[in-house]
Amino acid sequence: MSDTPLKNTPLNDQHIKLGAKMVPFAGYSMPVQYTGIIDEHHAVRKQAGLFDVSHMGEVSVTGPNAMAFIQNLVTNDISTLYDGKALYTAMCNLEGGIIDDLLVYRISESNYLLVINAGNIDEDWAWMQQNNTANAVLVNKSAKYGLLALQGPASFDILQKATGFDASVLKYYHFATPQANAFLGLEGVIVSRTGYTGEVGVELYCSAKDAPIVWDALLTAGQEFGIKPTGLGARDTLRLESGYCLHGNDISKNHNPIEAGLGWVTKLDKPNFNGKAVLAKIKETGPSMKLVGFVVKERGIPRHGYEIQDSAGRTIGEVTSGTQSPILSTGIGMGYVKNDPQFTAPGSQIQISARGKIFSATVQKPPFHI
Repeated sequence: MSDTPLKNTPLNDQHIKLGAKMVPFAGYSMPVQYTGIIDEHHAVRKQAGLFDVSHMGEVSVTGPNAMAFIQNLVTNDISTLYDGKALYTAMCNLEGGIIDDLLVYRISESNYLLVINAGNIDEDWAWMQQNNTANAVLVNKSAKYGLLALQGPASFDILQKATGFDASVLKYYHFATPQANAFLGLEGVIVSRTGYTGEVGVELYCSAKDAPIVWDALLTAGQEFGIKPTGLGARDTLRLESGYCLHGNDISKNHNPIEAGLGWVTKLDKPNFNGKAVLAKIKETGPSMKLVGFVVKERGIPRHGYEIQDSAGRTIGEVTSGTQSPILSTGIGMGYVKNDPQFTAPGSQIQISARGKIFSATVQKPPFHI
C-alpha cells in the first residue's frame, strides 16, 4: 500500500459538505457515492447527474508538428479532425498493447488537448515525452484543470439555465469554447458533447480554481430537474451498462485494440504509428481472444477475475468487469473469451465460475439497458 498522501480534487470541499462517502482512487480522494449508487444511477438515466472527474489528466500539445506527434502516438486518424472536433482513440506500445485510451481535442491546427486516465498520468506523460521525435510542445496541465461531467436527459436544460449556454447546438464529439460573458464570467471553459454514461450530456473543462463555481451553479440550477451529485460507483455501473471499457480492467497493455473491439478506432490505413505492424498482423490472422458482453440469466453478480467457462465447464476466458445492472436488476459484465463464434456470437451460452458457484449467462452486445 502506498504511503503517498492522497490528492484532493478542486471540489473536495463540495463533496464533504454533501456528505459523500470518499474513497481512494488513482491517487485521489474521490466520492464513490452520495445518496447511494442505485439512486444516483437512476437519476442519470431519468434526469441528470453531476460528476467530479477532475482527477483525469490533460496534456496540451502545440506547435507546427503537433498533429504529426499525435498521429504517431495514437491508433485513430487525427487528420480527420477539424477545429471544435474531438475523437476517441487508443495509445499503444510497440507490441500493440493499450497503454491508455484517451480523447483528443483539436482546438486549432497547431493546438490539441489530450485527456488521459487518472491512474495513467505519470506513465502516459513519460511515454509521450519518450516518443516526441516530432518536437511538439508538450505541457502536462493535469493539475490546472477542473473537469465536471453533467449527464442525463435534463443536462442541456440545466446547463442552459445555469450558464445561458445552449449545448443542443453541439454535435456528438464536438466542443465549444464560450466567451467568458457567455459562461458564468469564466475564461477558458471547454464545453464538450462527450461522456461516459451512455446518456446525453456534456463534459466541462475549466480552471481548477473555477470548478466550485461551475459545480455550485449546476447543482442549484438543476434542483427543479431532479439533478443529483453522482459518484464513481454509479459512474462504473452506468459505463458498464453502456459497454464502455475501463482501462486497467477491460483494456490494458496485456490487450490490444483488435481483441478489445476497438478496431473502429484503429486506422491501419494511416501512416505509421506505434504498434501498427503488430496490430496489422493480428487483424490479418485474427486475435486469439475477444472481448464480449454478457447478461447473467440467474442470481449472481460477475466480478473482475471470475472464470468464464463453456457449457461443459472448460475454461474459455475471464471476466474483466461485472456488476448488478440497476436498470435490468440482473448481473452484467464483460470479459475475454476464446475467439470462436460458439463463444463470441450474440446469444452464445456461457457460464461464470464464482468461488465455486456456477451461474449461466448469455453473450450480448452492449449497451445492455436499451
